[in-house]
Amino acid sequence: MNDMRTIERTTQMDEIKISATGVQVYYGDTHAIKDVSVNIEDKTVTAFIGPSGCGKSTFLRCLNRMNDTIDICRVEGDIILDGEDIYHPKVDPVQLRAKVGMVFQKPNPFPKSIYDNVAYGPRIHGLAKTKADLDVIVEKSLRRGAIWDEVKDRLDQPGTGLSGGQQQRLCIARAVATEPEVLLMDEPCSALDPIATAQVEELIDELRQSYSVVIVTHSMQQAARVSQKTAFFHLGNLVEFGETGQIFTNPQDSRTESYITGRIG
Repeated sequence: MNDMRTIERTTQMDEIKISATGVQVYYGDTHAIKDVSVNIEDKTVTAFIGPSGCGKSTFLRCLNRMNDTIDICRVEGDIILDGEDIYHPKVDPVQLRAKVGMVFQKPNPFPKSIYDNVAYGPRIHGLAKTKADLDVIVEKSLRRGAIWDEVKDRLDQPGTGLSGGQQQRLCIARAVATEPEVLLMDEPCSALDPIATAQVEELIDELRQSYSVVIVTHSMQQAARVSQKTAFFHLGNLVEFGETGQIFTNPQDSRTESYITGRIG
């Protein structure tokens, strides 16, 4: 019986991709994230929701050490990815960001060809030995970004010449080209029209077959559509975390309910 419990516990632990414990973030004297602990599961879309300035994007940026780029920012606590402390001095942030990809609010293709946008990461991380290897990675990544059919005949043209929705899917293709295990998305649809938003949402649902996806969104409807788990942030605190359906239909905290019903925001 004890063996069975051990097996169950091991299986549950295997599902956790990122474990954050007691995370505090300071910008100078400002305490932006207050004692946040959360487990993010593999092959799952986790949505971070909450009012503007509540800390959801700040916390997201802790997960691939993007906050390292801000001089006055200080992060405390533990963030463990696959059993490894990502803030350990021996961890190279560049290698970490190959494993934890990121897609930003505004599509930001490099001023390079569509091909070179996707090939950039695999090149700098040495993932392709030959041009043929690189061609395979580029095609596979553009297919995963659900944009291959639209761009396969113009790979040498600039990525900046694509429409907004295409640019964002190109950025997703670029992010997955380094074979990450986690994909962070900071409001990836906020600059897109409804049709492009629907395409990206459909893509997010496909991507979770291969990755742990964490999305920050202002849209509660989007969180309800694309995520299995939802975390509600308010004033730097993680107020509530659970199954998306439960958070939206039966929140346990009055602040969550107030936000979902539009009384705070």
